Amino acid sequence: MNLRVLRTELLCSAAPLAGLTVLAGGFAFLYGIDGSWWGTTVDWTGQWTSLALWTRGLLAYLWPLVAGIGALYGLRDHRSRMPELLAATPRPGWQRAATPAAAVALALSAGFGALLVWGGVQVALGPTTYTHLGWLPISAVALLALVAAAVFGMGVARALPSPLTPPAVAVLFLAVTVFLMQQTDSELPTVRVGSQLLSQLSPAVAEPRQVLLTLTGAVHLGQTLWLLGLLATGFALLSATRRRSRLTAVAPVLAGAALALLVLPGDARGGYRIDPAAAARVCEGQVCVTEVHRHRLDALAPSATRALEVLDTALGDAAPRQVREETALRAVGEERRLAPAAVLVNFEDPQIGTAKGDQLVRRLVGEGLAPSCRAITSREFGGDEVLVVQSVLASWALGTFRPIEADVYDREAYRASTGKAWKQFTALSPDRRRSRAAEVREAALGCEFTRVDQLAGGAR
Repeated sequence: MNLRVLRTELLCSAAPLAGLTVLAGGFAFLYGIDGSWWGTTVDWTGQWTSLALWTRGLLAYLWPLVAGIGALYGLRDHRSRMPELLAATPRPGWQRAATPAAAVALALSAGFGALLVWGGVQVALGPTTYTHLGWLPISAVALLALVAAAVFGMGVARALPSPLTPPAVAVLFLAVTVFLMQQTDSELPTVRVGSQLLSQLSPAVAEPRQVLLTLTGAVHLGQTLWLLGLLATGFALLSATRRRSRLTAVAPVLAGAALALLVLPGDARGGYRIDPAAAARVCEGQVCVTEVHRHRLDALAPSATRALEVLDTALGDAAPRQVREETALRAVGEERRLAPAAVLVNFEDPQIGTAKGDQLVRRLVGEGLAPSCRAITSREFGGDEVLVVQSVLASWALGTFRPIEADVYDREAYRASTGKAWKQFTALSPDRRRSRAAEVREAALGCEFTRVDQLAGGAR
């Protein structure tokens, strides 16, 4: 390949537009919209796997755009009225096709690579200590998908030279991504409609919700086979000069899809897995977190140790003996799996993930005395009543009244309700307070949470 020709192709063609679209489109989405890729445990610049999955998720929008730009690029010779002239030259068609295909591949690699480098630098400079290479296949498949879409669009436009081809190709790819889109509200990402197996042909993965999840090797392999077939078909169409060659060009994509369907898992459990290295337990005394959150342990351990001491005084032998990070996978809205012997910590809970000092101790003591089966996360709201009960019991155990600071709907009503419940609870005798605390905890462990007006006693 002539490097001077390639340089000219990069400077004077639509190839740079594809790379700029990926880079600018990715930044516009990630920085222009305040979504769950900011300020959560799956922040796109918080962990390497999250970085790879969020940038991979952008393909839901970028994949159709790149395919359309590739088709626009492929119309260049037709607009210049050069197909007959080029066909008359002795140079093989694949050599003529290699230069524009290489140009668009380089442009896309530069655009997507710059997006990854930007995020990767922030991950590397951030607080995380969990470094691994498991995110690279996720991003490599994303880049392959972008290049395959662009070359396929170029090939289709060369075979069907019409002004309608670029928008038609873009709409086709958009329809595929929408139809095969997976949703994350269930325990594992699952398809909205249609087949779970077919949904894994889409390179646009579901947005990450649970920090320990990653894709399996079978998904990487299956998608690579299918996308290589798509790329080969696009290049064959771009190189073809005869009708018969165009007809046989569909063979690679059909073969790639067939092989992919044999390799891809048929259910969500085969497509996603918990990263065992990320989920490995790291402990300081009786306080444990996962390896992926090791950097939080130093801040959590003193407050958690203090909370365990307070709970031991308040509950005696029935007190939990450990504080550990919650790792069980569950659907949005599904009840948590509580453990009587442990206080479960979910860093998605803003009252735990961002709390410090006395407020963190109070939240942990409250969770130990009145654990809630309803999670509080960026997608779930456990209710102000949970925090009121936990505030009262934590204040009783700590000996000073102070509500748990929380981002509640009505702050004044929350404080008023907490103050009223505190007065009613402290009106009880010391022995009755202790017995009520034990009763509330026992009921809560069975997911029968005590309402505020029943905290001081009475029928449930």
